[in-house]
Parts: sequence; C-alpha cells; structure tokens
Amino acid sequence: MQLTEGIRRLGFRKWYERELMSSHAHMALTFICGVGLLAAFEAASQFRSWSDQLIDALAILALGAVGLWALRRYLFLLMHAESVANQANCPVCGVYARFKLVEHPPASPGVAVTCRDCAHQWSITE
Repeated sequence: MQLTEGIRRLGFRKWYERELMSSHAHMALTFICGVGLLAAFEAASQFRSWSDQLIDALAILALGAVGLWALRRYLFLLMHAESVANQANCPVCGVYARFKLVEHPPASPGVAVTCRDCAHQWSITE
C-alpha cells in the first residue's frame, strides 16, 4: 500500500501498524523456510535413490529462494515503516503522528503534511 493512499484511508498509526505486521509476517515466513531447509538437509542425507535426491534438491532450492525473498521483503518493509515513522514528528511543536495530508502539495518530494496542533507544513519522504 502506498504511503499517501494508506494514510488517507487508514490514518498514520493504522498504516504504520499494518506495515509492521506485514513485515513481521515475512519474518515468520523466513523462519519457517529456515526450519524447512534444516529438515530438507537432514532428509538429503537419508535418501539413496536419485529421484528422492532430486526432489530434495528442488525443495532446498525452493525453500532457499522463498526464504531469501521473504527476508529481503521483511527488511524492506521494516526499514520503510521506520523511516517514515522517524519523520512523523512535527519539527515545530514535536507532536508525533498528529498530521493531515495536504490536498494540493507544493512542488516538494514526498508527501506534504500539516500538523494538526500548530499548522506547520513539512514533507515526509518515502
């Protein structure tokens, strides 16, 4: 979910919570793939026929690929959420996550927001 769309639809706090939950779901998938890899390596030492070894090698490759993808996705989602959360403080009054989106943003990179308390505008970069 894109930052602007997510904040507009859910609010910042719910968007942040969902990003962290999605990130940690990928971490759980990484852990499951790691356990699967250990089981596949253990099974590789016990099978003697070529077909069993080939199936086990394919399982190792698939689990490794999915595990690496899930680890990369976990790290990306976590770092993205933390990067945006670090910019959610109003630079003037210091209040956290109490802002609204600017409907017609100025020509600045990122998402233009304005503080609900002091009406200061700043930009949150993705």
